[in-house]
Amino acid sequence: MRIYLDTCCYNRPFDDQSQNRIHDESEAVLSILHRSQTADITILSSDILKWEIAQIPNAYRRFKVLTLYQAATENIPYNIDIKNQATKLQSQSSIRSLDSLHIASAEWSKADVFLTTDDRLIRACRKLPLSIRILNPVSYLAEVIEHDGREHQ
Repeated sequence: MRIYLDTCCYNRPFDDQSQNRIHDESEAVLSILHRSQTADITILSSDILKWEIAQIPNAYRRFKVLTLYQAATENIPYNIDIKNQATKLQSQSSIRSLDSLHIASAEWSKADVFLTTDDRLIRACRKLPLSIRILNPVSYLAEVIEHDGREHQ
């Protein structure tokens, strides 16, 4: 399984955990990253992710995000194909520039799933003919747990 987590996912565990949704998404992200150490999961990195994480203004938060980001084991270098696909995605939807670059990177690397906590992005992607699934980390983890349960029955 090849998984691309966007910057929102890496930031989520450092957001205010007093809201149930934020707490659940944080736990899901941490669980997915932990599972990648023992399961057949490749966490994908990209030049776009590296650049966006480097833009986090708070140095301590950036350090914490980079600590989680170390789970990524395969980097996707920025290239003209990614740029062209991102431009195409933007022309077909309301997806923002950075988001389109993340999705294009994930598609180019043949990711199985792209995870984000951005509901607006998930809704926008439903209207596009993408080669990858776009999911919230909680939804993805629920699918994984359900699948694991069926295997053990």
